[in-house]
Amino acid sequence: MKRLLLAGVLALVYSATGLMAQKQPQPKSQKEVEALQALFGAQDPDARIKAADNLITKFADTEFKTIAMYLTAASYEQKNDFEKMVVWCERTIETDATNYPCMLMLASGIAKRARENDLDLNEKLARSDKFAQSALDTLKDAAKPNPQLTEEQWTAAKKDFAAQAHETFALAAALRKKYDVAIAEFKQAVDGAATPDPASMVRLGQVYNQAGKPDDAIAILDKVMAIPDVNPQIKQFAQAERVRAIQAKGGGVKPAAPPAAAAPADPKK
Repeated sequence: MKRLLLAGVLALVYSATGLMAQKQPQPKSQKEVEALQALFGAQDPDARIKAADNLITKFADTEFKTIAMYLTAASYEQKNDFEKMVVWCERTIETDATNYPCMLMLASGIAKRARENDLDLNEKLARSDKFAQSALDTLKDAAKPNPQLTEEQWTAAKKDFAAQAHETFALAAALRKKYDVAIAEFKQAVDGAATPDPASMVRLGQVYNQAGKPDDAIAILDKVMAIPDVNPQIKQFAQAERVRAIQAKGGGVKPAAPPAAAAPADPKK
């Protein structure tokens, strides 16, 4: 792969991951370039994990180790392998204490898998909150990860990262049955994002229902239903939550599908 093409791929990776770096890393040999090409060109999580392991194993001094570790963690998240995602995110943070994408991945993963009857619920939520807050604190002074990003693009990216942190706070607050706090955090996640996540909007509607505010639930869920090409899974949850809100108002509408028992899962990529 030509260095120019490799730089273009790296630009996309830096933009997508937000990994911190004082300077762009550089490959030290053509063999390393080929290993990086395999990593960044991988078409599925398993291929990406294999390529990352190959890079780390064969090129112990690679400047791309942190990126490879992060992509391994993200690939395990994509495979819904929570345990291995945690392991690789923790390794990534040990290597790079400012790696806020992994902090957010951990915070979100812990909060979304926590359940009301977990004996260690408080410990899980405290850990989730800690990672989310660390990510927010790091983002405040985070330098632009890629010089090719415009200031507007970087500002938008930081807003979306921060929105992820606030959604995690909201999930934890909902599990603590602090619905007013959860609503405020979800609203901050939705209103503060450069690109609001429809799944977050549905979760906000769900918490409005839990808090006994069906009118507010219907209003936000109607917005989700009006989004063009919204993911079918998210639309299904939105419809179910909207039915719950109407029933709470005494509308007497029978649900076309079972009510959502939990917040919608993130659609698989």
